[in-house]
Amino acid sequence: MIEIINPGWCSIVVDRGRYGYADAGIPTSAALDYFSYSMANHLVGNEMGGPVLEVTGSAFSLRFDVDVTCAVTGAEVIAYLDERPVTPWRSFAARAGNTLRVKEVLEGFRYYIGFSGIMEVDRVINSFSTNIECRFGGYMGRPLLKGDKIGLRHAKVIGERFIPEDALPSLSPPYVLRILEGPEMGRFTEETVGRLIEGGVQSWYTVSAKANRTGIRLEGKPLVFKKGVNKTIISEGVLPGTIQVPGDGLPIITLYERTIGGYARLALIVKADHDLLAQLKPKDKVIFRIIGIEEAERLWNRKVEHFYRALPQ
Repeated sequence: MIEIINPGWCSIVVDRGRYGYADAGIPTSAALDYFSYSMANHLVGNEMGGPVLEVTGSAFSLRFDVDVTCAVTGAEVIAYLDERPVTPWRSFAARAGNTLRVKEVLEGFRYYIGFSGIMEVDRVINSFSTNIECRFGGYMGRPLLKGDKIGLRHAKVIGERFIPEDALPSLSPPYVLRILEGPEMGRFTEETVGRLIEGGVQSWYTVSAKANRTGIRLEGKPLVFKKGVNKTIISEGVLPGTIQVPGDGLPIITLYERTIGGYARLALIVKADHDLLAQLKPKDKVIFRIIGIEEAERLWNRKVEHFYRALPQ
């Protein structure tokens, strides 16, 4: 069993999500950083779809009531097991009575904590992920609170594993997000689209404080609609990574808690860059760069190859 001492800003149980129910309005609620999530499971010897903790914010801590193997991945953090420093992206043995504490997040925004064995949490519609808005899945359908206790089935200590340093993601802003043309890109002025293609300083956006698992609102020079065009659309399905633009011209990046939207869809962030969205924090700089579908497919294939090369042996 683990007991939450300090949940940080927001800590929830996630897995790879619930797919196939968007027509009923049920989002995937998946781990935002799939690579970090998957590596957390592999480092502790779990199957790929097992539940882990997704944590946002520093000052997180928990206490172990069982001997277990643990791993921390994702954002670059300073962490300790009792007074001993913990190396992220490397598994370690925790003994009953030990306390894991994440003191500070240096780069990135979200990190993942995996445990050998399976957390005893709610599995709803084929997923352990927490749907905060509808309050189901995970731990009572909500973020973790101080004093929450989660059982661990089949907890055990296994040999140490690590992810090679050259396989770790770069988390240094400004972040470059590659995008594909969206269905309503033609509704924006040539200057607006040109700034995105240029990808220079003039096209920087800043992540606002209004960023959560539903979406990331950006601040900067407003995108301009052409005169006379509709600034909204009839609500229809949106994919994770869709860049929607409301009437004020400031883009919103859709994440994993929405299935429909009514704002103009300027662009789609390529799937190869989706993990990076989990690590965007307020005040980070973002640059968009338009590419073609063939380049997007090549980037995704390269990411998949990178994923399997990174798996610990």
